[in-house]
Amino acid sequence: MRLVTLLVVFVVSSALGYRVIRQVPPLLHTPLMSGMNAISGVSVLGALTATAAALATGNRLLGALAVVLAMVNVIGGFVVTDRILKKFRAKR
Repeated sequence: MRLVTLLVVFVVSSALGYRVIRQVPPLLHTPLMSGMNAISGVSVLGALTATAAALATGNRLLGALAVVLAMVNVIGGFVVTDRILKKFRAKR
């Protein structure tokens, strides 16, 4: 039963994330990138929830890996956003 619940959470989160990201026009991608990174934090919450619901050690390890990968995604997004925004700053 828990496996089915975790799979449903994964599928719904994936579909929702894909739909949200596809709604952003390419011209607005750079200014809204930080906002999208914040929304990516939802994947961290989903991974934490899945990890907390896991009963078996293997599932907990996979959940911990999901948390780490989701955080790499969020942090990497902020790093890329910072690099892009530096291009628009006035040179001194």
